[in-house]
Amino acid sequence: MPGNGLWRTKSIEQSIADTDEPDTKLRKDLTAWDLTIFGVAVVIGAGIFTLAASTAGNLAGPSVSLAFVLAAVACALAALCYAEFASTVPVAGSAYTFSYATFGEFAAWIIGWDLVLEFAVGAAAVSKGWSQYLQTVLGQLGLELRTTVDAGSVEVDWGALLLVAVLTALLVLGTKMSSRVSAVITAIKIAVVLLVIALGVTYINTDNYSPYIPPAETGPEVASGLDQSLFSLLTGFGGSTYGIMGLLAAASLLFFAFIGFDVVATTAEETRNPQRAVPRGILGSLAIVTVLYIAVTLVITGMVPYDKLKTQPDGSRATLATAFADNGVDWAATVISVGALAGLTTVVMVLMLGQTRVIFAMSRDGLLPRGLAKTGTRGTPVKITIGIGLLVAVAAGFFPAGKLEEMVNVGTLFAFVLVSAGVLVLRKTRPDLKRGFRVPWVPFIPVLAILACLWLMLNLTALTWVRFLVWMALGVVVYFAYGRKHSLLGKQGSDAPVAMGVV
Repeated sequence: MPGNGLWRTKSIEQSIADTDEPDTKLRKDLTAWDLTIFGVAVVIGAGIFTLAASTAGNLAGPSVSLAFVLAAVACALAALCYAEFASTVPVAGSAYTFSYATFGEFAAWIIGWDLVLEFAVGAAAVSKGWSQYLQTVLGQLGLELRTTVDAGSVEVDWGALLLVAVLTALLVLGTKMSSRVSAVITAIKIAVVLLVIALGVTYINTDNYSPYIPPAETGPEVASGLDQSLFSLLTGFGGSTYGIMGLLAAASLLFFAFIGFDVVATTAEETRNPQRAVPRGILGSLAIVTVLYIAVTLVITGMVPYDKLKTQPDGSRATLATAFADNGVDWAATVISVGALAGLTTVVMVLMLGQTRVIFAMSRDGLLPRGLAKTGTRGTPVKITIGIGLLVAVAAGFFPAGKLEEMVNVGTLFAFVLVSAGVLVLRKTRPDLKRGFRVPWVPFIPVLAILACLWLMLNLTALTWVRFLVWMALGVVVYFAYGRKHSLLGKQGSDAPVAMGVV
């Protein structure tokens, strides 16, 4: 229903028809196998190599494995909804495109703006982790070389800049090329993860699993003010260190370890048989990584007492290598660091890929300059890819990581809520649509997905919510200053020119 209202929706048929525009056409190169690789490539990384150990030490103790299960269940519920949408609307843009078809233009803009938190900010955060591992690997090879340099009052992370530059060039060369590189690197990091599991099992002491859920701490370590979870702030119930509340807070944080499977949905337009391949890619990759995550966390917390995994006074966080070093297996640190480099490389690449496809969809709709959506000879949006590369490079190279993980989480969970609700709306408004995959037990599964994601959001810190609301308010300003005036759908409703390049 074109028009000038905030809630004008773009029909499914129009969204699909737009994929055939010659100047903005993406090449259909991907298979279900490619999508599964992308899903595994982006999900296996930060969760195993940087988050699992520190979350066990600081929040959940041995119950971190259960926290992973809770986060995985919430993801699985949302993944089912993504699979239905992506098989019904095989168009670039993921949650943005889905929202445009169900809730209208303003909601679509908001979710597109929100996805910047998930993809671009996530890529920047993981790039900094990659740079730290690069410094570790260089040190283990005898090269005491810092990956950061001081430029006046600014600390420049050249390691992160190098990674983003290389990956940007790779993404410009084409999605299929990116998939091939991702497959090789993903094979390396899975081999490392399997080695960690096989080796670590031999050092497990079952006494370390008790107590499985450590008693809640009420001392000075318990967060207060805006640093506590929103649920704790609103209800005054418990803290967020150990105990049940610590377990729930850990599940919310570990959600960061699963984000990215929805990137598979952003590549639907580039898939040969999206109705079958996209659901398989989303659900298959999520199943694989969940098994690996749970296995790794059981090994880590079985190898050492959880209190040895706490963050140190100097701010250094425990990693996989910490557990092996404590058991005298120092050589494993080098193997783990190499695996982490491989793992985080593909995470950054696929997050950047997802971000470019969301911006591409928004540009093609006129909410951002239409000229950005033009594709090059290799069927990729070159201008957008370079622009996203510069954005991620600046964020990763010149700004501290801070609370980026939680910022990414709140943005992702918000997107999941809208996608899950969108399934209910589209089932009611367009029951005639051909769906390559259907969510079972509707409305039970989508409603449960919404409730699970809202619960995880409540367990993020109040400060994270404040930052999120500020970011979304900025997005509203940008929409009214530019997007609403240049919307292609709005121009169609007023018979205005809609040629490529009109901005």
